[in-house]
Amino acid sequence: MDVKEVKVRGEAIIGAVGQAVVGKQDVLRQVLVGVLAGGHILFEDYPGLAKTLVARSYAQVLGISFRRIQFTPDLLPSDITGSHIFNRDQNRFTLSRGPVFAHIVLADEINRATPKTQSALLEAMQESQVTIGGETHPLPPPFIVVATQNPIEYEGTFPLPEAQLDRFIMRLSIGYPDRAAEVEVLRRRRERREDDIVLEAITSREELLEMRSAVEQVIVDPDIENYIVELVAKTRSDSNVYVGSSPRGSLALLKLARSSAALDGRDYVLPDDVKDFAVPALAHRLILSPELWSKRVTPQHVVEGILHVLPVPKVD
Repeated sequence: MDVKEVKVRGEAIIGAVGQAVVGKQDVLRQVLVGVLAGGHILFEDYPGLAKTLVARSYAQVLGISFRRIQFTPDLLPSDITGSHIFNRDQNRFTLSRGPVFAHIVLADEINRATPKTQSALLEAMQESQVTIGGETHPLPPPFIVVATQNPIEYEGTFPLPEAQLDRFIMRLSIGYPDRAAEVEVLRRRRERREDDIVLEAITSREELLEMRSAVEQVIVDPDIENYIVELVAKTRSDSNVYVGSSPRGSLALLKLARSSAALDGRDYVLPDDVKDFAVPALAHRLILSPELWSKRVTPQHVVEGILHVLPVPKVD
């Protein structure tokens, strides 16, 4: 598969998911870029904006498995990874696999679980494997965690530590639909006559892995690489930032830019590919100086400010 085919398949995938998620083509494209880049995605938005629907719809259209975990304060690490259970018929302990053994795992309201439970996902997200009872078990590729958290109602929640935030390739927000899109949602529900939306698979796990391999064909000019590194370095030296982005942020931005170029049918990266994903890839990795909270300065403002002043390279 080459990048031209990636564009064709990508448009078909986004169109199919768009049958369930109305009026959010830009967000659906961003999610597919993240999937092709091989990263995990964090949704931070208000309830009822189709975060779960997006994850489930992508699993259906891509023809891969999907599991949902509702994070609560009493959730245990073994509830995610699984555990060994004594089987009386076989007179021995057997492995009962947890919901993490799926291609797309929705970690719903991840910040409502305790840090110990949140950390159960760290090994899975970084190494694509889990350790149960001293034994290591690989997770089925592709393995993608789609986590959600509510930007309000922080009472009783446990904010994700920076080490875990850094493992999400990007943070996205869906936002409210416009009025025309919301009317279309109502019309489709009325005509469907049921709440459930079942989409047909138009691709497969094997084809998705081929699309990921095709992304590796995308060329990155050295000037683009320097632009990415300079952009990330600016987050570390900015006076408003207490802790800047790590090199993992540079790698995330590189992978997202290449995936975006492939979805456009290009085998080369443009500066706009980098700029389009700079905020989703870097903002959640920054820790601002404490005094800035009173001035309502956000990490997004910092990244946008750097993009505004940083010279854009000219690529032949």
